[in-house]
Amino acid sequence: MLKILDPKTAQETILRRLPFGDETVPASVLDGIEAIFRERLTPSEAVTRILRDIRTQGDSALRSWTEKLDGATPDRFLVPSRDLQTALDSISSDERAALELAARRIQDFYTKQPLTSWLTQAMGGVLGQLIRPIQRVGLYIPGGTAPLPSSVLMSAVPAKVAGVKDIVLAVPPRHGMGTLAPIILAAAALVGVEEVYAMGGAQAIGALAYGTESIRAVDKIFGPGNLFVTLAKKQVFGDVGVDGLAGPTETVVIADDSANPAWVASDLLAQAEHDVLASAILLTPSRRLAEAVQVEVSKQMETLPRADIVAQSLQNRGGIVLTKDLDEAIALSNAYGPEHLCLAVEDPWAWSEKVMSAGGIFMGEYSFEVLGDYVAGPSHVMPTGGTARFASPLTVWDFVRIISLVGLNAASGRELSKTAAVLARAEGLEAHARSADQRIVNSSVSDRIHHR
Repeated sequence: MLKILDPKTAQETILRRLPFGDETVPASVLDGIEAIFRERLTPSEAVTRILRDIRTQGDSALRSWTEKLDGATPDRFLVPSRDLQTALDSISSDERAALELAARRIQDFYTKQPLTSWLTQAMGGVLGQLIRPIQRVGLYIPGGTAPLPSSVLMSAVPAKVAGVKDIVLAVPPRHGMGTLAPIILAAAALVGVEEVYAMGGAQAIGALAYGTESIRAVDKIFGPGNLFVTLAKKQVFGDVGVDGLAGPTETVVIADDSANPAWVASDLLAQAEHDVLASAILLTPSRRLAEAVQVEVSKQMETLPRADIVAQSLQNRGGIVLTKDLDEAIALSNAYGPEHLCLAVEDPWAWSEKVMSAGGIFMGEYSFEVLGDYVAGPSHVMPTGGTARFASPLTVWDFVRIISLVGLNAASGRELSKTAAVLARAEGLEAHARSADQRIVNSSVSDRIHHR
């Protein structure tokens, strides 16, 4: 049964944020690492070894780790482009229509985010910024235990809108099969992505970051993943860009007496079925609702195919926090900084004004988080682990670079050189100052040369 906690106990347990990588890892995860590495390693230590192998041994290490972790190795990692179109043609008409609707809504949302280069001549010449798309990006698409075509759309469509030229997908092969689910390939074909690799986990992040004999390295890596994927992104950052540390998913539901207990329970269960490390938390001042949700969670779990995962998630990371009032619930949520915040309250718009940190706010019971996962519009790639206190969901800005442009005229260059020389000497940087002095002392000669 989902436990009911007081705020103080919750802050010491399910609402407590630890430094990334230091969270308590379930024994089952540690046991799995030990079975593979034959010693008791932390997840971070295991990831370090995998990345080292990929960096030094390339394709052979990628093949070896795929065999060990996914139980099979694809005939080749790159999926033939004809297989993508075949998959798109093979899915049902309902599935295709759903993908198309979701893709349209995502594209409509992201085309409203402005990507604007600008120039101004009001500051002694021309100053401005140039927007340039990143040339080659890698999108990690989770899919080991459940294929997630939604993640293809939620990452690739913003990249397309931003103008990225080369979009690469890395998708874990189905365990023991070495192939990708057709629905994943169909989603890639639908949005025009042609470079898809059957590889997952930390080894895929290593291949995207460092490249191998058959895979060209990317400039930046995007996408959510499990603990090992997120640790790998953290470790390769600097060698390659990363969008953020989108690790195990999390949802906080704030609800009052107006909420439907069955709906609240279903929203918590939807989050918990992602991963044994997922967090699904209810904050409410209503004991009646808390107890009703407890009953509904137990009842609905009985028929879920992924009930074992749900049970572990709720046991380790889930719970109900009985607060004094909604103000306390909002305060606890702001301190926690959840990826998803669902306001299942009578007047969500009034309470949204008090929300200071969340990856996304879901307003009312008909704007539930599952719609955000698939079809609402904004990407479901959102900050986790408390990073919503300073980070943002995926945007088109993540797929571009801003280049500053400086084009001063001669008169401004001469005049500003005097100020630059003063500041340079105040910093003790004489070579800087003399570079500025050259434009002051020799400006008349330079002007004559440039005007010939």
